[in-house]
Amino acid sequence: MLKVALLYQTREGQTGRILNVIKTQMEQSGFQATVFDVGESSGSIDLDSFDAFILGCSVRYGHHHKKFCQFVESNYQTLNARPSFFFSVNLTARKPQRSRPDNNRYLQKYLARTPWKPDLVDVFAGALLYSRYDLFSKLAIQLIMKLTGGSTDTSKDIEYTDWERVDKFCRTVADRLNNSVRQKSEPVGTIV
Repeated sequence: MLKVALLYQTREGQTGRILNVIKTQMEQSGFQATVFDVGESSGSIDLDSFDAFILGCSVRYGHHHKKFCQFVESNYQTLNARPSFFFSVNLTARKPQRSRPDNNRYLQKYLARTPWKPDLVDVFAGALLYSRYDLFSKLAIQLIMKLTGGSTDTSKDIEYTDWERVDKFCRTVADRLNNSVRQKSEPVGTIV
C-alpha cells in the first residue's frame, strides 16, 4: 500500500478541513494517508518513510505561511524526488478570474520562487470566517473584501470552497499515483 503524507498549514482551519476530505478520499482509493500540520510538527516528520506527498497551505494578506514555506525550502529535494502535489487556499480564488492555478497570482508567485516543483497544483477558494477573526483581522479583512467586492457582513461566515473541484483534484492525484505504481510493477521487456 502506497503511503502518502498529507502536509499542511492553516490559520482558521479551512485548509485542514480540505485536507481531511482529501485524506478520506485517498484512503478510499487504497492509499495509507497520514496528516501532519507543518506548523506544529515539521521537525518530527520522517519524509523518507512516505512514497508521495500532498501539501496544502492557506494564504493570508498575500502570502503563504512562513513556517510552511520554510518547511518546503528545507525539504524540496525529497519532495521533488517523489510524486508531490500542492494546493493553495485563498479568498481571491472565489472569483472566476483568479480561480485557476494559471491565473491565481498568489499561487504563481509562490511557485516562481520555490525550488519545489510539484507534479500537480491547484487552487481552492477558502472560507470567510469572520466569527474566528480577532478584531484587527476582522477589520483588515473586511476592508479587503470591500475593495475586492466581497462580503463585508461580519455577522456571518461564508464558505467558498468548491468541493467538486477538491474531489476532482483527489481523483487526479489518485489516478497519477496508481499509474505510477502500475508503471513500476510492469515487467521490463527482455532482449532476445
